[in-house]
Amino acid sequence: MALHESVLEEFGLAPLWVRRGMTAPGAQPDTTPARADQSMPVGGEAAMTEDAATRVEHRTASVQAEQAEPPTREDPRRERSAEAPAQAADESRRAPAAAAEPRLQHGDPSSYEDDAPRQQASQQPRPSSEPPAFDAPPDDDFAWFDDPSASAPAPAEARRDTPALPAVHTLDWDALGERVASCQSCRLCEKRTNTVFGVGDRNADWMLIGEAPGENEDRQGEPFVGQAGKLLDNMLHSLALARGTNVYIANVIKCRPPGNRNPQPDEVARCEPYLQRQVALVKPKLIVALGRFAAQSLLKTEASISSLRGRVHTYEGLPVIVTYHPAYLLRSLPDKAKAWADLCLARDTWLAGAAERSSEAE
Repeated sequence: MALHESVLEEFGLAPLWVRRGMTAPGAQPDTTPARADQSMPVGGEAAMTEDAATRVEHRTASVQAEQAEPPTREDPRRERSAEAPAQAADESRRAPAAAAEPRLQHGDPSSYEDDAPRQQASQQPRPSSEPPAFDAPPDDDFAWFDDPSASAPAPAEARRDTPALPAVHTLDWDALGERVASCQSCRLCEKRTNTVFGVGDRNADWMLIGEAPGENEDRQGEPFVGQAGKLLDNMLHSLALARGTNVYIANVIKCRPPGNRNPQPDEVARCEPYLQRQVALVKPKLIVALGRFAAQSLLKTEASISSLRGRVHTYEGLPVIVTYHPAYLLRSLPDKAKAWADLCLARDTWLAGAAERSSEAE
């Protein structure tokens, strides 16, 4: 039997088994999908007859012809693998060109013309194979964002500037009192109960100026009330004067500082125009500064009260006498004698001024 097989092999008639997907010599690789029969016999047994051998030859030729035909359906994976090298080559060609382009600097007018072709190229539609980044809505979809009132012109009343308040130095007594009552120039307005404008004779020769309102003054809206006010009234009586009789009393600060603290420089600067206008309206013949703070504010100095006492100073061309505050005298009884000496100096200065004025009038 081995002899028969060798003879058949010599004449090319031995059984030949061809598995689908294998490459025969001189034939193209099989790309057709595998069928249910994965292998196909193309030969016969050792005792095959000549007719059987002829049929095998025809069958083998038909298989080779079938393998030589191009596949009718291409594999999508092969398409993508074939497109990848082409895309990579395209990107490699574009990379040098992009690197060679000069970077455009913002605001450079010379770069506007060169930038137009690149902008047109960047605005070209993408290939259909790439999905769009987003689906742009129609132009009128966002119309509800527009605020009709934003573009409307403002009414004429709103466009008109608020009229500026008249200057403090032009106000009369009533307008000045209203301005002080509604003042919000500094932080002291946040804690006050009442503003303390002033009280007394508006045509007085004597003008007494204190530091700032205390708790009682803030509650009643009048300067020098309480125990300090009573002591001041006694001091005036010793000079044959009285509150409201040839005397006007005011403060440097019109609102009470929290906790009776010393006023800050910015608070003094914002409130000083009111005092200046009061002095200008009263036109006193003499000013008595009550306490260190009032003296330093009027005289623009940081000297101690002990160094300021005993001599005549000037404010707005008017003589100024410095003495202790009545609240201080309540705590330091020995200094009442010094305060009395200051009041005597004030009286003498006033009388000297009055005599000089009368002589000038003659």
